[in-house]
Amino acid sequence: MKKQLIYLLTATLGLGACSDDFLNLAPPTTLSSATFFKTEEHFNQALNASYEPLRQIAVSGVFMDEMRSDNSFFTYYPGDRGPYLSTEVIAQFLDDQNTNSFISNRYNAAYSGIARVNTILSRINGITLPEASKNRILGEAHFLRAFYYYDLVQHFGGVPLQLEEVTSEDGAFLPRSSVEEVYNQVIADLKVAIPLLPVATTFPQSGRATKGAGKMLLAYSYMSKPTREYALAETELTDITKMNYGLLTDYAAIYDPANKNHKESIFEIQYLAGDVGQQGNFIWRFIPKMSNSDVILGIQANNYAGDNSGGWNVPTQEMVNSYEKGDLRLNASIGVIDGVLSAGDLFTAEGVKNVTDYKPTAGKTYYYFVRKYFHPPYNREFNTGENWPVYRYAGALLLLAECLVEQGKAGQALPHLNEVRKRAGLPALTQATKDNVANEMRHELAFENHRWTDLIRTGKAIEVMTKHGERMKSQYGFLLPTAFNVKPERLIYAIPFREMQINSQLTQNPGY
Repeated sequence: MKKQLIYLLTATLGLGACSDDFLNLAPPTTLSSATFFKTEEHFNQALNASYEPLRQIAVSGVFMDEMRSDNSFFTYYPGDRGPYLSTEVIAQFLDDQNTNSFISNRYNAAYSGIARVNTILSRINGITLPEASKNRILGEAHFLRAFYYYDLVQHFGGVPLQLEEVTSEDGAFLPRSSVEEVYNQVIADLKVAIPLLPVATTFPQSGRATKGAGKMLLAYSYMSKPTREYALAETELTDITKMNYGLLTDYAAIYDPANKNHKESIFEIQYLAGDVGQQGNFIWRFIPKMSNSDVILGIQANNYAGDNSGGWNVPTQEMVNSYEKGDLRLNASIGVIDGVLSAGDLFTAEGVKNVTDYKPTAGKTYYYFVRKYFHPPYNREFNTGENWPVYRYAGALLLLAECLVEQGKAGQALPHLNEVRKRAGLPALTQATKDNVANEMRHELAFENHRWTDLIRTGKAIEVMTKHGERMKSQYGFLLPTAFNVKPERLIYAIPFREMQINSQLTQNPGY
């Protein structure tokens, strides 16, 4: 995405040159909010910038949606306990309002995106633009605001609804709106956005929001809000099945950087490898810490500490075991790295193996890792170009199946469920139930930041995660007795403490 650089102008006033000119705070050679937002290109740049916070939401989701679930955990490194308070506590349900990093970053990223969109919406009506261009910008802006508020209400409950550009201190600090009010705003924004957004007709797509993405988000909203509206969600999802999307033949091809924005993609977060500041680094976090990453990734880099440290989002043994025999998605989703572990957590990797035929060898150590975002060789450290999938056509089919089952239309749900299973190499089921639809969704969308919110939506979070906690405690002696105390108030996160400090009108979520 394009970046607009803002330069500072330093004026030197001579003794004999005093005049009122120095009061002009917006020189014509300087870009500011007063001189920007004048042309279509300005609005395009602002809109591009409004997509950028999605990247932080994807990163935070690894810790808050995957590692919070039974899909994955983390590798415990006795010699490095630094990440405990900012990351490990999230997976153990020990986080609180002081847990920084990914929780607060997600909250801030969403509001950053909302602020950028609000500025666009506040400024665009005063500018003359071609109607088609204006509609496109408005459609994407309303979609993005809906997306950010949906993400906030899913993870933090009711939050302040900022719907105007903030131009004064009084407008910057608002009380929390109710969960219902936030969902209503998401739905209202989407009802504006969807008629203005284009239908995807050619592939690869541009990566921008489309009508399909808007309908997918609207369906999720109808199926997640306190008062569910499954019939309305069914309409939106059925519309998606009549668009131009389709399943790719090869499941692994979905995640290949060479196939970005393909016909199965409804919406994905864009990354670009190179020197442009738009790169990803997920695989460096997902592989274990190792002394010879070049054997695995094609380039040597130290992933022992910092933002690029490894050992995160590690698939659990239960997750590996949960795949049906013959499921083609297993080896495409999860890999094994084996090698030799020396003193001081020093791991020397020897190679990558398939899960299905891997047999541990005496004297060797092995680690599971998420393979979906693994496409070596890479030529720059911590610099990869895999996009992050948000909505896929397979997910739309399964969400429609869930929606139909909830309405007592299991017979209509079955073909959608089996269409996804067929691509996975699995036999057709004879009936669609809440459990087998949820199980299919778990494996189809594994490690795409859906599992935690799926468990909440289907009412299984406390049951599933309590059992998961029992397994983890029996497996790992380092876990505290207080870990995995999964209560209803833990289904959302605490409002970050900094926000509580600067906004006296905020109230904290119960239990924090």
